[in-house]
Amino acid sequence: MLGLDPDPAHLWPLAPGELPEAPGAVAERTAAAVERHCRAAIEAAGPACVAVKLQLACFERLGWAGWRALETVAAAARDEGLLLIADGKRGDVPVTARAYAQALVGQTPGPFGPVLGLGADAFTANPLLGRDALEPLADAAATAGAGCFCLVRTSNPGAAELQDRPAPETPFHERLAELVDSLGRASIAECGLSTVGAVTGATRPDLLARLRGLMPRAVFLLPGVGAQGGEVDALRPAFAPHPAAGLVTASRSIVDAHRSSGSDPAAAARAAAEDLRAETWELSR
Repeated sequence: MLGLDPDPAHLWPLAPGELPEAPGAVAERTAAAVERHCRAAIEAAGPACVAVKLQLACFERLGWAGWRALETVAAAARDEGLLLIADGKRGDVPVTARAYAQALVGQTPGPFGPVLGLGADAFTANPLLGRDALEPLADAAATAGAGCFCLVRTSNPGAAELQDRPAPETPFHERLAELVDSLGRASIAECGLSTVGAVTGATRPDLLARLRGLMPRAVFLLPGVGAQGGEVDALRPAFAPHPAAGLVTASRSIVDAHRSSGSDPAAAARAAAEDLRAETWELSR
C-alpha cells in the first residue's frame, strides 16, 4: 500500500511545474503542487499497490484548497483502480463520531439534499473514547461496505509509554485488541474477515502473533516498514488467517526512494513499490 503524507517543502521536482501565477493565493498554488506530486506518485507506484493511504492532516493544513486537493487525489487513486484509505485517526463522543463517519464514508442530510462525503474505502479510528464512540464509526463502515481500522499498537517509538502499559493485568494494546475483536463480530464477510480492522505497527513484529490470536478476524494495517525500520519478512503472523488479512503500508521508503538512489523520483518510487509488492506477496502465500 502506498502511503501519501505530502510535505509541501519536499515535493518531487515536477510538482510545482508551471503552475499559474496567482498573487496572494499561496494556499491554492501550494495545494495544486501537492496534488501534482501525489498524482505522479500514484501513477508511478500505483501498479504495484492495492491501495493508497492518504494522511488527512497533510491536506487539511492547507485549508479549503487542501481539502479540494484531497478530493482530486482520491479520485486519481480510484481511477487507477486502487482502494482509498483515509488516515485521520478519528475518534470522539458518539454524536461527533457519526459526523466523522458521514464525512469519510457516508453522506450528510441537509435542507437541499444529501452532501456526499469523501467516499473512502476505509479509515483509521482512535478507540480511546471507548465502545460507544467507536460503534458509529464501525456501523457506518459496515453500511458503506468500507473498513474501520482501529489503533491497537501503533508504529511510533512513544507508543510503548501507554499502549504497552499493564492495565493492570494485561498490556493496554491487548485490551484494545479485545475491543476490536468484539466490535468486528457483527460484520464478517464470506472470506472470514471483519470490516473492523486494527492498526498494528510493523515496528513491533514480536507482538503480532499474540495480537493475531486476540483478533483472528481483523485485517491488520501494518505501517512502519522502511523508514521506521519495520521489515516485511517479520510480519508473517498478520497473514495467518487469509492472504488479505494484512496490508503493508509504506510512505517515505517509496516516495523518497530517489533521495538515496539518486535516480528519477518516479522510477525510484516504482522500483521501491514493486520490491515491496514482491516481498509482501511471497509472505502472504
